[in-house]
Amino acid sequence: MNDRCLYVDLGLIEYRQAWNLQTELVDARIKKDVPSDIVLFLEHPPVFTLGRRGGDENLLVSESFLEKSGISVVPVERGGNITYHGPGQLVVYPIMDLQAARVAVVDFVETLEEVMLQTVAFWGITAERNPANRGIWVDDKKIGSIGIALRKGVSFHGLALNVNLDLAPFSWIQPCGLPDVRMTSMKQELSREISMNTVRESVKKNFESVFGIRLVGSSYAGLKDILKSRKNELTIISI
Repeated sequence: MNDRCLYVDLGLIEYRQAWNLQTELVDARIKKDVPSDIVLFLEHPPVFTLGRRGGDENLLVSESFLEKSGISVVPVERGGNITYHGPGQLVVYPIMDLQAARVAVVDFVETLEEVMLQTVAFWGITAERNPANRGIWVDDKKIGSIGIALRKGVSFHGLALNVNLDLAPFSWIQPCGLPDVRMTSMKQELSREISMNTVRESVKKNFESVFGIRLVGSSYAGLKDILKSRKNELTIISI
């Protein structure tokens, strides 16, 4: 895996917009149009997403209820079942060429889990893996989730760590498609709100340490410029 990786903080961004960006970046990474892996940090407005295993059968509320709540349901190609994203949950999408780095998917997932384990441990929260469902757990409560997809060896989607997230919408679904799963957050475990910026910095530091890479900051505009310039270069070459 490259020791230099672009890091972009997208802030609060609509799920479909981030999904489209991921798709564009994955295609560019496959074609080597971008010179390094890319890690996106962000939060989403409220949304339910359905993984490859489906999950609409695990919705416990009606469509009309969802419409009133303003929460959409989006099917995507990541692994896993239904989950919820919302403000106060730190989401990380690594666009990484696992095939070129010869990294096995199971090792990649365990590394993402380790990033979250080390992050919550910094705040004194003891979490662990659960073989029944990937992610990290505090006793029988899930605090961090993982769902990834691969396209020609390049990863996308990623991890979601519950920091100050409103947990109520999780009660409207069966999270991960498992009955009686309880969710928790860093805020709930510590009985106080945590600075999202501080958690971002902690996850960034742990990401560098665990993956053995250096995250080089960029911006959304900078990322789009890189993609645009490469497309222009390829157009000129093809002419």
